[in-house]
Amino acid sequence: MQQLSLPQFDFLFKKHGNALSIFDPVRKKYVRLTPEEWVRQHIVQFLIQYRNYPPSLMGVEVSLTLYGLPKRADIVCYNSQGEAQLIVECKAPSVAISHATLTQIAHYNIQLKAPFLLVSNGLQHCVCHINFDEKNFCMLQEIPYYCTTKKT
Repeated sequence: MQQLSLPQFDFLFKKHGNALSIFDPVRKKYVRLTPEEWVRQHIVQFLIQYRNYPPSLMGVEVSLTLYGLPKRADIVCYNSQGEAQLIVECKAPSVAISHATLTQIAHYNIQLKAPFLLVSNGLQHCVCHINFDEKNFCMLQEIPYYCTTKKT
């Protein structure tokens, strides 16, 4: 798999015929290794090991309904009150981060109302803080650390 602009991690792999699977510590199972999954598992590990997000407060491929249609957020991190704190949208390294990608995660946030959004293709990361009280947002230079307090 392609080298990403994230630290290297020790992953567990399993081969099923010609297909390779990677262990997801959040879902606690092996999942098919695709370029997008490669990015997703790097982000999961980065959030756990470098930003102190508890795996027990993370969801991967979280189901939600948007405008009556079923959707799935790649990663949702919750605070200790069970409120969404960070939504992550992962793309394969070959997929550029675009306006459409940012719109996708913004639509998910209509329902989840997380103060932080992250879009990553493993090479580039776009991080945003939403201030719901002031109805504005700002771009951040780095991925936020886990916060145990209620969202702002």
